[in-house]
Amino acid sequence: MNKFTINLKRLGKKKIYKTEVDIEQQPKNLKMLLTACVKQQVNTFNKKRESIILLNFLSPSAIQEQSETGKIGFGDIDNKNLADIDKSIENVLIGFENGLFLVFINNNEITSLNQEINLKPKDEISIIRMTFLTGTYW
Repeated sequence: MNKFTINLKRLGKKKIYKTEVDIEQQPKNLKMLLTACVKQQVNTFNKKRESIILLNFLSPSAIQEQSETGKIGFGDIDNKNLADIDKSIENVLIGFENGLFLVFINNNEITSLNQEINLKPKDEISIIRMTFLTGTYW
């Protein structure tokens, strides 16, 4: 099992989210890396929807923590629909090809899904979601 840390960034935002991804086999190219990431995220997403919470409550410390982010909630999930892994993988691959996000490994941009990569556990993987500007020029 290979464990990698991925930095997730949105243009125009200062905050960088970090997430850890466990990948069973060493990815040989970007397509394999993205596929493994999506599978893990979809499985996590679906597990949250399948879990049953009988009684939700917030402790004073949880209320304080959540108030710092600007939203206090119980974490209830109304939408119990599960995500489809194959459709999610297809969406992320199309999104990369359409330039919706960029991928960098150790500050080197990966420009093709089939570009070979040789990841090591300490490598810095960054995914930057692009923001498109809208205006009245069109």
